[in-house]
Amino acid sequence: MSLAQLNVDQIKPLLAPLAEQARKLIGQGKVADYIPALKQVASNQFGVAVCDINGNVISFGDATTPFSIQSISKLFTLVQAIKIYDETLWEKIGKEPSGQRFNSLVQLETDHGIPRNPFINAGALAVCDRLESRLSAPNYQLIELLQKLAKNPFIKTNLKVARSELEHGSRNAAMAYLMKAFDNFANPVEKVLESYCHHCAIEMSCVDLAKATLFLANSGVDLNGDKILDRSQTVRINALMATCGLYDASGEFAFQVGLPGKSGVGGGIVAIHPKHFSICVWSPELDEFGNSKAATEFLKILTDELKISIY
Repeated sequence: MSLAQLNVDQIKPLLAPLAEQARKLIGQGKVADYIPALKQVASNQFGVAVCDINGNVISFGDATTPFSIQSISKLFTLVQAIKIYDETLWEKIGKEPSGQRFNSLVQLETDHGIPRNPFINAGALAVCDRLESRLSAPNYQLIELLQKLAKNPFIKTNLKVARSELEHGSRNAAMAYLMKAFDNFANPVEKVLESYCHHCAIEMSCVDLAKATLFLANSGVDLNGDKILDRSQTVRINALMATCGLYDASGEFAFQVGLPGKSGVGGGIVAIHPKHFSICVWSPELDEFGNSKAATEFLKILTDELKISIY
């Protein structure tokens, strides 16, 4: 199939049969349990939504069920920070794959308090610290951005999940204090952690996330026709997603799926086919890297079927 012919009408017939293939992996993974509030999520759910650059949306399964976006929120806080700081954001935040667990303290110590990239926990905390310095209400302003991008005024934070994350966030606090010790953290740790946990606890559906990430497939222009980022900024975020978006499994994801992506331990994965569509797949059971097993499998067989690896 040539890329010029690719549209949602041609993808729609594939959703059900490919979802059935991917669902065979349900039962082989594990729902995130280090955040107690996430342990209660039913593990057999599966949803997928695709949004093309004309704003057409197709979906299958539990695509309208809100779930905890977790680290997918890091993508949107990065967008906010780039809009404010542009190139100066990268002075003490790296752009390299980590090759380590997303919450590694050892690497942060070795790198003198400079996180490898904005998608691991330390990097996202550093981004939130920058936002705390420049935004009057970071939590509200992120929700406001997501409501606009997804064209859904009902997107909100699950306060129970946020509290659960904050109560079990000692490791994140350790990272923040370590960065502070290296003079790479400006604001009170407790205040930034509260924002970070509220961001991770935002709930969105596959349809919401496919719509909200469309600007990354459309040269920075969102569903409303507004320019969120310029082309150069958009290309660079996609590059970071391709190299760092799935933690220490980013290389495997690039190899198997071939699209820029960002995952979260809530079981969601967003992926971008530049100039064509954005997609979100959700299934709560995770592999050993913290990425959804069934969602990863679905994206692999979809890109194989359509022959759309960007590589």
